[in-house]
Amino acid sequence: MCIRDRFYDLIELFKIGGECPETNYLFMGDYVDRGHCSVETFLLLLALKVRYPERIILIRGNHESRQITQVYGFYDECLRKYGSVNVWRYCTDVFDCLPLAATIDDKILCIHGGLSPNVSTLDDIRTIDRKKEVPHDGPMCDLMWSDPDDINGWATNQRGAGYTFGADIVQKFNQENNLQLICRAHQLVMEGYKVMFNDQLVTVWSAPNYCYRCGNVASILELDENLNKSYKIFEAAPQEAKGTPAESKNIPDYFL
Repeated sequence: MCIRDRFYDLIELFKIGGECPETNYLFMGDYVDRGHCSVETFLLLLALKVRYPERIILIRGNHESRQITQVYGFYDECLRKYGSVNVWRYCTDVFDCLPLAATIDDKILCIHGGLSPNVSTLDDIRTIDRKKEVPHDGPMCDLMWSDPDDINGWATNQRGAGYTFGADIVQKFNQENNLQLICRAHQLVMEGYKVMFNDQLVTVWSAPNYCYRCGNVASILELDENLNKSYKIFEAAPQEAKGTPAESKNIPDYFL
């Protein structure tokens, strides 16, 4: 799941999906930026990780980055709320420790973005030196920035980082790694989730009404003990449950 700096919607997500630790959760990055409650969102998830380390998994997204957060809101939020950038520094140090991917029963690969032409096996991911700032290129960058598309092979990604890749790439990767599914986030989906490539890849988007104006619903991918899939759709938390956000300066208007 990708919650994208939505504290009250995160609370709503737990109401829909079940409280932790009764329910196991795997979040697929982008906990900060583009909102008013990045600090609260990330620290709640981090506190749950500390309290229930075996019940919640947090993997890294492209916004868990020093460069990106200085442009899209998290840096300014920390400075506004605390009067210094120390909290931002501490959080970005934690970002460097987040894993790049996770597997579920060795059958489902969970990543934030997508595949990389430099990654052929799961072991290739395990050997990446990940405890650092997200680079501008290379396999670590690709895992957080790449996107599936209706193409064959690989193509340049219009985002300016990572690649786009087609069904043939996904089929080959899943077959060679004995995977059933690649689960990822990274792209806004108005319906909350999007299944592609004969159910070999799914995008799960868990931030309802993205940027407080897109009007999209969000989803939770639920797996049973046999890895059977179901999707729970939910909307943004009721307005009365939310506080009044502090004013923040305008941020660049792009959609990832």
